[in-house]
Order: sequence, then structure tokens, then C-alpha cells
Amino acid sequence: MTVVVAVMAALVSACSSGPAGPPVLTWYINPDDGGQAEIAARCTAASDGRYTITTSTLPRQASEQRQQLVRRLAANDSSIDIMSIDPPYVPEFAQAGFLAPMPPAAEAAAREDRFPSSIEASTWQGRLVAVPFWANTQLLWYRKSAVAGMGLDMSRPVTWDQIIQAASRAQTQIAAQGVRGESLTVWVNALVESGGGSIITNVGEEDPALVQLGLNAPPGIEAARILRAFGDAGVAPPGFPTADEDTNAESFQSGSAAFMVNYPFIWGKAKSAVEEGTLQQSVPDDYGWTIYPQTTPDRPSAPPLGGINLGVGAFSEHPDLAYEATTCISSPANSSYYFVSNGNPSSRPSVFDDPEVVAEFPMAPFIRDSLALAEPRPQTPYYAEVSGGIQRTFHPPGSVTPGATNEAATSLITAVLRKEALL
Repeated sequence: MTVVVAVMAALVSACSSGPAGPPVLTWYINPDDGGQAEIAARCTAASDGRYTITTSTLPRQASEQRQQLVRRLAANDSSIDIMSIDPPYVPEFAQAGFLAPMPPAAEAAAREDRFPSSIEASTWQGRLVAVPFWANTQLLWYRKSAVAGMGLDMSRPVTWDQIIQAASRAQTQIAAQGVRGESLTVWVNALVESGGGSIITNVGEEDPALVQLGLNAPPGIEAARILRAFGDAGVAPPGFPTADEDTNAESFQSGSAAFMVNYPFIWGKAKSAVEEGTLQQSVPDDYGWTIYPQTTPDRPSAPPLGGINLGVGAFSEHPDLAYEATTCISSPANSSYYFVSNGNPSSRPSVFDDPEVVAEFPMAPFIRDSLALAEPRPQTPYYAEVSGGIQRTFHPPGSVTPGATNEAATSLITAVLRKEALL
């Protein structure tokens, strides 16, 4: 028995003395068309053996991605080296201590050639806490054949009131996200920001009881008025209270909606349908695009800001290597590749000059201009509560009552933040 134990110990020792291999970095990604896995492979090769990146896919919904990451990070999970985070959740992760401090070299790389809106959405309490990866925004899409006789000059900015009235006269529809979900908060926030207001007026407040809301201010009231006007004008597509981005892409593609606010993925969706033979080329040929509608004619619009930022887990065993990897992941070359292959725009303005990007997305200059104007959703560690309160009170959008709905949202969100109510 003693001899057997000795032999086994020697074998274990021999095995353990061999090369351990490069550290394995796990990147928790949102679902896509394989682009992040390809970038992980590219950066593994580019590391020259310093590390290997593997990917683990999170749930499809951003709120569910947040829940899974928060649960694991709250348990000090060291397997989370890199994570793809929806921008509005960055303050919550930073405030909770879930993000590793960013080394100076990584911060310098993360700030280079980025849209200011992407930097703002990656910052908490004056510190850059996440790396901008890709940035998304909504355009106002229109069917050129339908809009031709409406008397609108689409080469110039248009307001929500203008397109609502034009669609009502033409008895057509405007596809917008009316579902009770994050997309509704995105719409409300864009309306408020475009009117010169903010859902939270003291951004950066760490005490939830002291968070101040601006929904009752004039821009908030105007946002509610536009939502009600949208409902009253009869321009909402059938099933509007449950319509999401994919539903609206179908409405626009079918021609039942002459206008749509949506992300650039709808262009790739139409092109794929043409390649599959399920859509005529004449349909995407009829697509037009311009900047997101204005809330008021005297102010530029503040389009929605989406996308993904890269966080490094506070409990990672290799935070420096993980930050080194984020620099590779978000490089100009990989950003261009991800834009062209997966349809996700870059957080880097320079990428929009890439000939391959422009060839694949002829609306790239408008996406770039939109990202330059874009404003993030409220920067707060309590974003989930704020968004949940807006979804509860502003839904369905057609039943919104200016003033009363704003007060209901303010009261509910305030009570939840003060632990006096539950969502």
C-alpha cells in the first residue's frame, strides 16, 4: 500500500510540474451572431500565448443578463474575467464594487477615439470604470415611396409632431416600441433628453432617498404629451402595447408602417431576407433614414444610446490580462469587423470611415452623427428601479396622461427608492 501511494504521489507530482498553459479568461457575452466568439479567438491568437479567451453566453434580455451577473458577482465569482454590460447598469456594478480598477494604460486606450456619449456611459463618479466596446443608436427610418407625397423634407430634421401628423393624414403607421420593457424606457428617456430635460436631475447621487427626478419638469410633460398624441392620432400599428424592435422591423418591412424608430439591425435583417429569397430587393431599396425625431423644433434630438461596454470582474484572478484583452477586443480592426459582420456599430468614430463599413451600411454617416448627439439613459446605481417605475406607469403609451402619468411615475419611483413600495 505504501509503495502504491508513493507511486501515485510521484505521478501527481510529475503531472503538476508540467507546463500549466496560459491563463484562461472567461468573457461573459450577450447573444449575437458569433462575432464576440470570433473576436475572442482573434485576441487569443494576438496575445502570443499570454492568455486564452473563452466565451460564455448570457440570456438574451439585458435585464436577465444583469440579474445573472449580479448574482454571481455578489458571490465573489472569480470566473468572471470580462463581461459585456448594457450601459445603464455600469453605475450599479461600479457602486457595488463588482468592477476591477482600470490600470492607466487600459484607461488611456479605452478613451482613445471614442464618442463622448460612450465615455459618459462608461463613467461613474468621475472615473472610467468600463471600456466602450460597441455603441448603438436609433434612426428614424422611412419608406421613400410613402413619404414622397407627405410634404416632409426628410433632408432636414423633423419633429415627432410632424411625422405623427403626416402619418395620420396619409392613414399610415409609425412603428415604435410600445411593449412594457426596457425599450419603453429608452423611448421616454430620448423624448425627455431631446426636450432638454433629464429623468434624474442629480446624476451621481449615491443615496437612493436623495435621488431627484425630472419627470414633472416641462420636458417630461412634453414627452408625455407626445406619447399621448401618438396614441390619439391612430398611427400606432396593431398590437402596439406589445410591439418590440423585431415586431416593428416586420411592420416596416411589410410596408404597413411608413415610419419607424429602430436600431440599424433592421438593415441587415432586410438584406438577409433578400439573400434568402423571401424579400424583394425593391423593399430595402425603398428604405430611407435620418436622425431621430426632435421633441421640439428648436432643439436637436438626443437619440437613444445603447450598445455594450466591457467590464472586468473585481474577483478575477487575472484583472491586468483581462484589461489587456479588452483593448484587443475593442480595437479599431475588431470594431470594424464586428460592425460589418454582426451589424453592431462601433464606439469609435474613425470606424465609420472604413470603406467596408460604408459599403455594408450606407447609412453609416447618419449612425455616426446620431451617436455624436446621443445621450445615455439615467446614470444611477438604481437604474433597474427607475426603469421599472417608468415601464409600470407609462404603459401602454396610448393611455399616458400628461401631468398625471408624470406624477404617478415620480411617486412610484421615489417610494421604491425610499423602500416604501415594491415594483
